[in-house]
Amino acid sequence: MKKPPTPVKLISACLLALAATPAFAAPDEDLLGKAQAYPIGTRANWFYDESVRIGSFSNVDRILRVRKIERADTPSPLKKAATEPDLRYGYDGKSLSIDDYLQRQRVTGLLIIKDGEILVERYQYDRKPTDKFVSHSMAKSIASLAVGLAREEGKIKSLEDKVARYVPDLAGYPYGEASIRDILHMSSGVKFTENYSGDDDLKRFVVIAAKDGLIEALKAFRDMDGKAGERFHYASSETYILGLVVRNATGKTLADYVAEKLWQPMGTEADASWAIDKDGIEMTAGNFNAVLRDYGRLGMLLANDGALNGKQILPKDYLLEATDSHKQPAAFVPGAATPLFGYGLHFWLLPGEKRRFLMMGVYGQAIYVDPEAKLVMVQTAAAKNASVFKEKLGMETYTLWTSLVYALGKK
Repeated sequence: MKKPPTPVKLISACLLALAATPAFAAPDEDLLGKAQAYPIGTRANWFYDESVRIGSFSNVDRILRVRKIERADTPSPLKKAATEPDLRYGYDGKSLSIDDYLQRQRVTGLLIIKDGEILVERYQYDRKPTDKFVSHSMAKSIASLAVGLAREEGKIKSLEDKVARYVPDLAGYPYGEASIRDILHMSSGVKFTENYSGDDDLKRFVVIAAKDGLIEALKAFRDMDGKAGERFHYASSETYILGLVVRNATGKTLADYVAEKLWQPMGTEADASWAIDKDGIEMTAGNFNAVLRDYGRLGMLLANDGALNGKQILPKDYLLEATDSHKQPAAFVPGAATPLFGYGLHFWLLPGEKRRFLMMGVYGQAIYVDPEAKLVMVQTAAAKNASVFKEKLGMETYTLWTSLVYALGKK
C-alpha cells in the first residue's frame, strides 16, 4: 500500500498549482459555464456552442474517437525561471501586463519560453498543466511536418508530384491533379468557402465525409476559381489530402507516423491524440490534442530548426521551405497572401525581414516562433468568434507577441 504524501509534498504541490493559477476572475466565466464546472459538449455542439467551449476544448478525447500518440519514454527537461519577469505590451493606449492580458482575453493557457526556459506558464478557467488542449488548425502545421519527414525518408519523392500519385482515387479530379506543393500552399484552385458559419463548404465537406467517406467528400469539389499554384485560398479540405498522402506514402496512420518520427523523438511529457473519422482516418485539419508544455516543446524544436540536443529530428531544409517568407512565390508572402500574414507550407508567415512564423487555429490557438531569438509563445483559448481577428483577441495577441520580440528578441 502506497504511503500518503507528506505534508511538505502536499504544500509544495499546492504552491505549484497556485503559482500557475491567476488570482483574478477570467473573462466571461459565467457565460462559459463556471457554475456548471465548465461542462463538456457533444459531437453536435462542442465546436460552436460557447457554453461548453471551455470543457470541450480540453476534453476532445471524451467527445470524439481519437487515436493515441504516445509520449516519449524520457521527457526533455523544461527549465522554469525562478520568478516571472515583468513583461509588458502597449495596447488601447495603455501599458499592460500579462495579468492584464489574461483578464482581458479568454485564454485557457499561456506559455512563453526563451532559450529553452519557461518565463510564463499560466492557466485560466480551472484548466491544469495535465489538460490536453485542442489544436484546431495548428494541426495543419503538424501535418505539414509529417510531409517533410516523409519526403526526407524518400517515401514522398517530390513536392512537385501530383496528389494522385499517392492517392490514386483522386486521379482525374481537381484535388488529385494538384501538386503536393500546391496543396501545402493551399493553392489548388478548387472553389471552397470556409467561414465557420455552419452553412459553408466546410460544413458540406464534413457532412459528405461522415456519410460517404473522405475520398467522396474530396471528389465532390470539382469547380475551380483559379489555376493551381496561383494564389492562397484557405481550405481545410486541402489538409485532409496531406493526411492521405502521408498515410499512403508511409503505410502508417498519420498519428502513428507523427508519434514515431516527431512526438517521441522530441521528448514529450504526455500522450497526445488525434481525432479520427468513422473509417479510422485522422481528421487532419484540426482535432490534435496535447498539453501546453508539449506544444511548447514543439515550438522550441521549430525555433531550433528541427534539432534537439544536437540531433536533427525534423529536416532543416524542409522547415526553411515551409517557414521562410523569402522562399515563397510572390503570391504567398506577408501582405499578399493576406493583408498581414503570408502563407508558407501550411505555416503562417509573419511580416518583417526576420524569419518569424506562426501555427494558428480558430478560437485563438497559436504557437508563435522566432528562431533567431529562440523565443516561443503558446496560447490556447476559447474566444467568442472562430476568427479572432473579428474581435480584439487576434490583434492583441499579435501585439503581445511583437512586444515580446522587441523586449526579448533580436531587433
